[in-house]
Amino acid sequence: MTTLFLLRHGLTAQTGKVLYGQTPGIPLDERGKRQAEQLAERFTSVRLTAIYSSPLERCAETVGPLAERQRLRVVEREELIEMDAGSWTGSTLGRLRRTKAWREVQSSPSTFRFPGGGESFAEAQARVVGELVRIARRHRRGRVAVATHGDVVRLALAHALGVPLDGFQRVVVDTASVSVLAADGAKLRLLLANDTGGLERFAAPPTASRRSDGVKRSGGARSRGARSGSDLQG
Repeated sequence: MTTLFLLRHGLTAQTGKVLYGQTPGIPLDERGKRQAEQLAERFTSVRLTAIYSSPLERCAETVGPLAERQRLRVVEREELIEMDAGSWTGSTLGRLRRTKAWREVQSSPSTFRFPGGGESFAEAQARVVGELVRIARRHRRGRVAVATHGDVVRLALAHALGVPLDGFQRVVVDTASVSVLAADGAKLRLLLANDTGGLERFAAPPTASRRSDGVKRSGGARSRGARSGSDLQG
């Protein structure tokens, strides 16, 4: 089983204001940079096998401090990029919310395609799920961080949960949050969603040690959250 840590990028000056889609050249702002540093700290107890990222700056910058601490290089993959918003790219969310098409995005995303040659949600879900499965097969039994975008993470989580595409927006994914999937072949199971706290539950299980009297003892109790997805509840 491979453990996949899905990371949404940190804050930028345009987050929540503009639909920037695949626009390059949008870096993290000072808040996002602080989030990136805090994210690296949260992985102190987790030894990663690899780090993957969308090629857009805001994602690569989010895992920069993490890669430095873990002494890993960031592998950029086009399949992890944000959705292609077509002619909506660069529009303010305030203006888009007043359009009839926006209501379709909210109510029937399964049938929606971004105008002007943009991507559909079904296409985006297929590409990201396919890439996650390929990453998992490349790193069997590994622990892999994957930096990408809010809707991309939500689409992956919806797939893992078996949620119909029209319901994927019920999933909330905050900036710099961590969601965790267990990958067994092509099967993805949800272990954690939209977490902004510590990740100690995913630390390697403690090794047994011996006391001075020769009696074997455990290094500590194992967190329930570190078990396989089939053992988790609620």
